[in-house]
Formats: sequence, C-alpha cells, structure tokens
Amino acid sequence: MAKIQLNGKKVVIKSNYSLFDLLKKYNLSNKKVAVEHNGTIIQKSNYKKKYLKNNDKVEIVHFIGGG
Repeated sequence: MAKIQLNGKKVVIKSNYSLFDLLKKYNLSNKKVAVEHNGTIIQKSNYKKKYLKNNDKVEIVHFIGGG
C-alpha cells in the first residue's frame, strides 16, 4: 500500500499502481484529462508506464465543454 496526495486529499492505493490505474479507479480513463505527477505534466502515452509510490502528489483536471 502507498499513501499519495490526490488533488489535495490523502488517499491510499495498492502497490504497483500506475496513473492509468488511478484514472480507471475514478472513472476518468476515457475522459479528457491533464495529469500532473510531482509537479510535472505527464503525457497520456506514459500513464501506463508511470507508477505511483509513497508520498507522490497527483493533480488531475478533467475538461468539461461549455460556452
């Protein structure tokens, strides 16, 4: 288990959890999102390669259309 900070809130996740797994858990995997991991914007092609560890900070922003 690992403790991370997700959008300012502390959450506990399983070990060997990727950014893709995190997005899937919160039903965001098919939406337009931007992900920041420890202060760095991560490209969508790297979501499955970037694994989370204890004390990581993740910010997820999803886009909503409107006028």
